[in-house]
Amino acid sequence: MTGWGQKNWFITGASAGFGKAIARGVLEKGGRVIATARNIESLADLLALGGDRVLPVRLDVRDGAAVMEAVEAAERFGGIDVLLNNAGYGFIAGVEEARDEEIAAQFDVNFFGPLRLIRAALPGMRQRGEGYIVNMSSIGGMRGLMGAGFYAATKFALEGLSEALAGEAARFGLRVLIVEPGYFRTDFSGRSLSFPVAPHPDYDFLVRQRMRAASVDGMQPGDPERALQALLAAMSSDTPPMRLLLGSDAHQFAVDALRARQADVEIWRAVTESTDFPGGD
Repeated sequence: MTGWGQKNWFITGASAGFGKAIARGVLEKGGRVIATARNIESLADLLALGGDRVLPVRLDVRDGAAVMEAVEAAERFGGIDVLLNNAGYGFIAGVEEARDEEIAAQFDVNFFGPLRLIRAALPGMRQRGEGYIVNMSSIGGMRGLMGAGFYAATKFALEGLSEALAGEAARFGLRVLIVEPGYFRTDFSGRSLSFPVAPHPDYDFLVRQRMRAASVDGMQPGDPERALQALLAAMSSDTPPMRLLLGSDAHQFAVDALRARQADVEIWRAVTESTDFPGGD
């Protein structure tokens, strides 16, 4: 049986970060990549590496018509075995600071973008009867952090969608994997962060937080080159996870978040159960 690394991967945001690292790894393993980016020239190194095993596609995930065209091109290229929804960015702003259009843009890219790809790719993937939909979330999908509420909201939404999709797609031989990375040494902090146009003066502590977020580039603990190996291990397992944490920091973050939630559940259990009808009627 051909391993997942030798399959056809459709990767959004393949010009940098996780997308590029995973695309390179797939090509090095003999797989084929439909590599998408808004700037198609940024895919030149992948094309040089993979030759005719790479299909470079110009794609803005906010454009529904372009999404359909990209998936149609992928079908002509041999179909999609693995859909990796990787394109996204972080909008770092307080709840009161953000403008409606900034919030809408964050959801359009981080949530509706993957949704468009999933809905466009599903017919072909269902017909083939085997495949993986891999949705890149974040540790922000486990707990909303101060100053990053809208980013977290998109990841919470993507994770909820992924859980439902996993149940719906299983009967067609399709699996869904949510990936929750910690801080990895990509250019995300330097290239893929967006800040509010009009910072609120009463939230100066968030300004300092944003400065710290942008200053960690190059010092993150995670190695993006190792991400593909972790992905393939999870995808090839007889008992694959619903969520795959990447990075020791992500593991600790998840443990802390889950313990805090469980503590609330248990401490308030009596109040929770007090809302039932007396006698269970």
